[in-house]
Amino acid sequence: MNNKHIGLLGATSLVGECILNQLVSDQWRITAFSRQTRQQDHPQINWIQLNVTSGKVQNNDKIALWICAAPIWTLPEHFSLLLAWRAQRIVMLSSTSRFSKTESIDPDEQAIAQQLITAEKTVETWAAKHNIEWIILRPTLIYGLGRDKNISEIARFILRFGFFPLFGPAQGLRQPIHAKDVSTACILALNTLNLKNCTYNLTGGETLTYREMIKRIFSALNKDPRLIRIPFWFFRLTITVLRWFPRYRNWSVAMAKRMNQDLVFDCLKTQRDIHFSPRPFTLSREDLPSVQQRF
Repeated sequence: MNNKHIGLLGATSLVGECILNQLVSDQWRITAFSRQTRQQDHPQINWIQLNVTSGKVQNNDKIALWICAAPIWTLPEHFSLLLAWRAQRIVMLSSTSRFSKTESIDPDEQAIAQQLITAEKTVETWAAKHNIEWIILRPTLIYGLGRDKNISEIARFILRFGFFPLFGPAQGLRQPIHAKDVSTACILALNTLNLKNCTYNLTGGETLTYREMIKRIFSALNKDPRLIRIPFWFFRLTITVLRWFPRYRNWSVAMAKRMNQDLVFDCLKTQRDIHFSPRPFTLSREDLPSVQQRF
């Protein structure tokens, strides 16, 4: 399985695009799957629209190696596709939210955690049945390229309102990981052929408090930090109002509670087994929302 052909699901996602760029740079030939029609504009990339031509596989066609950058709960939709292309090894992305949101005060977040847990078990059972090697990577807070729904949304809030609200001291620990580092970890795991049928947590290269994380976002925006500590009842009211705006529809009061919870995971095994060295939490200009994206 040392060929240079790979199948990529979720190719248009934030991490998927990072994977695509890295694979092209590393001289891979990529068959990328998308729900939307994509123009064939690169000699190394063959775009296939899902549910249209993805099932049309010739008998001699085979893609042994796969990465799924789409949410892991969508992967069962593509089991027949993977079998048709005779997949032998797949790296997929879950999330540490399967641990951190199981006891959230928000029922929607509990449902997400359960969705991740169920999807992981479903994939593992299916892969074992068909003798397919699998590796599940669970990133922490993903950021980067102004497209994430974590750090970039906080930056947009700061740009719009000029401050950021905190509940309590906001000393809960975080380990943000850049999307490009998640991409690197996926490719490293795929290429480390002595590893199979295992799970790894993916963290950034630095552990810092929620408060410090917010302060660094202010700094990246060239703004003095304006951190306003507000009581929980007011935070609940603020979130209720913000959720009228489509951009903040997924914000919840559970976010406030987690500002003082440590969401820290051990990544030493990951770093050792796949020689993974993530960057510390730094925000470059390209990691911030563009003018068009800000509001």
